[in-house]
Amino acid sequence: MSQATYCKMWADAQKDLDILLQKERGEFLQPETNLGKVSKMLATSYIQYMEIFRNLAAAYDHLIHRQKRAAIRPVLDGVMGRILEIKMEMVKLDNSECQDLDDILMELNRPLEDIEIPIPKYFIEENLEVLQQREKTLDEILLNAGLQEQKPVEAMTLPEAIKLIQVAERARQGRSRARFMKKIYLEEKRTTKQEEQTGRSPDDAATCIQKVWRGYVQRKRTEKMREEEMIFLGITLPPHLEATNSFQKFTEKVKALQGDVQERQDEVSFKDKLKETEGPHIKETLQDQLSQCFTECRHITGRFPDYPPEKAGGSKAIFSEKTPEQVEDEGWKMGPSNFLSILEEGSSQFKVFWQNRDNESDFLQDHDPELIKEGKREEVEEEIRVQVAELMEEKLRNLKLHVDGEKVSTQKKGGKAEKAGKASAKKKIPEMERDLTPDRTIDSLYQELAEGGLLIKAQAVNLSDYIGNYDCLRSSLRGTGAQPLPSAPDVRQLVALYGILPLGSQMVHENAPLVKSVLLAGPTGVGKKMLVHAICTETGANLFNLTPSNIAGKYPGKEGLLMMLHMVLKVGKELQPSVVWIGDTEKMFSKAAPKGEEEADSKRLGKMLPQFLKALKPKDRVLLVGTTARPFEANIGPFCKVYQKIILIPAPDYMSRFALWKHFILQNGGAFSSLENLSCLAQVSNGFTQGQILDVVQTVLSELRLLQMSRKPLRTVEFATSLARHIPVYKEEQETFEAWYAKTPLGRAWSTALAEREAEDGKAKKGKGKK
Repeated sequence: MSQATYCKMWADAQKDLDILLQKERGEFLQPETNLGKVSKMLATSYIQYMEIFRNLAAAYDHLIHRQKRAAIRPVLDGVMGRILEIKMEMVKLDNSECQDLDDILMELNRPLEDIEIPIPKYFIEENLEVLQQREKTLDEILLNAGLQEQKPVEAMTLPEAIKLIQVAERARQGRSRARFMKKIYLEEKRTTKQEEQTGRSPDDAATCIQKVWRGYVQRKRTEKMREEEMIFLGITLPPHLEATNSFQKFTEKVKALQGDVQERQDEVSFKDKLKETEGPHIKETLQDQLSQCFTECRHITGRFPDYPPEKAGGSKAIFSEKTPEQVEDEGWKMGPSNFLSILEEGSSQFKVFWQNRDNESDFLQDHDPELIKEGKREEVEEEIRVQVAELMEEKLRNLKLHVDGEKVSTQKKGGKAEKAGKASAKKKIPEMERDLTPDRTIDSLYQELAEGGLLIKAQAVNLSDYIGNYDCLRSSLRGTGAQPLPSAPDVRQLVALYGILPLGSQMVHENAPLVKSVLLAGPTGVGKKMLVHAICTETGANLFNLTPSNIAGKYPGKEGLLMMLHMVLKVGKELQPSVVWIGDTEKMFSKAAPKGEEEADSKRLGKMLPQFLKALKPKDRVLLVGTTARPFEANIGPFCKVYQKIILIPAPDYMSRFALWKHFILQNGGAFSSLENLSCLAQVSNGFTQGQILDVVQTVLSELRLLQMSRKPLRTVEFATSLARHIPVYKEEQETFEAWYAKTPLGRAWSTALAEREAEDGKAKKGKGKK
């Protein structure tokens, strides 16, 4: 699509955002006692924000104009953050991670796919060079340490070999023809030179002109015949396809040059010009404003204000209005947002700078000098404000001395401020936040962790590779009062919301509700490990493996474990985003007593994890992800204290199993003649996990079986026979998982809310019976 199309997409998204913000100002700020209405409002806003998010992400990924991208970026991050805020409010209201949005989607005429979380491409593309270099470094370290085998050289296929020979032969023929033509050209040139020296008659001149013309015509015919021959042999494309191919090449060239265009725009410096032209005016304006503020403050309070120190904001703090209003209202009310002001500011900037701009005439997508000036003006104002601060602070002291007779003494050495600083310096630093390796570089720590097998290479899988469809029976189960379990799309959505989006965007991570740890619980084979790798792939995060079996004997004792966590924390923060993965994490919180030193270290590490999480600040894009197939073997108290969000992943339902069979069979080179066979497989594989289904497909579709497919089509019984060798997730095991989840904080909240609703319904029925 063209740049104009994506500009229109951006404009439409901004228009929808304005409508939604206006709606929020009217609905979310008013207290509401009807929780059903609140739930519907939140769900509607969630879906609408998701559509805006999808359009803004597409526009940001494809637009070339850097200033337009810079205008979209804060709005895009703001929309992501607002989606997270609304999701947290929905979870708090429903006491469940899974919400039933089917009815709202039907009202809005939206398909189920509209609530899939899009992953912005800029998470990877804007750091691509750094990530590629880091991957290359990790490969070298693992290869030298013997932890990774060198990739074998793949054998060339027969078609590739034939193509290579054809290219070489055509090149040889071309060089031979060029030498031959050069020889003819030199011979003709020598003959012509001799004729010019001897002179020509009119007949010779006419013959020469005819010769040149006939040669020109013949060359055109030969060129046309050669083109037709090349098209026939498949070496070149026909003209109508060549135009398309040229356009694709041009698009790729534009993308490649996009960085150069951005650098060219960066080279244009307006800061010095602004200092020279507008600096004196800005300085005079700031001085006048501060002087007026001093006068007004004395008129209201009877004395001049104290000049705030630079740490408290300097002169900015004087202009800040502190008038907190505490209003107590009954009923639900949306909490304060860190993103609404960002969205409103982005919306207003769009209206001022971009809404009425002619995008079609801007063919070169060049920078706008006025916008660059606007951005640089803030930097100039900040620099001048610091310079003005010293003058105005001195002026304030003189005013207090001469007008009020008040002496203002400067802070002496050893005063209260210095004593307070010393007291704070003496404050004990938490053990996990101390720098235990001040003399070591990040590169050396990175290498040690990689050589020790704690820093591993993430598998290249995307979140979309977690196959599964929505459960059609989900809405009917809600009426029974049972705790809803997430389907495969719900799992993708939760992993994207709590893992990928905050790790991918610094602004979202710093301002959205902070999620430091996530637990993925479920039977063996449901894709927990794959989801961990998908988080790293989508965000370019480092992957640290602290699984008990992986760290056994490497950093023994309390001091060793402390050093290990310190190194992981230091490298993870410096090279963020990072994911710290703990597989079989229930062993760290096991109810049984440790049998050996390794189990003791594992349980000791579990006790250190709360301190590890406490050391993570909003600016640190580090996520702790635990996976477990037996969560009921852990002490649930400390377990839930460490893991902030718990996602219980059940075995796939019928719709997901149907999609899994179809995807895996096609992926491995197989094919079914009818969908009835797939439906039958989805039915008989009830209770089996994604990993088991994949193993069955790979076992059946061997190289020999694929060769026989043309004369012997696939049959359902082949997969069923192999499936019978696996043990499914029985109903009792699934009930054990659900009973454990009911003991988690969110599960207990669900049970309590359900009991309260049942008690209210009972009272209402009794009241009707009396009447």
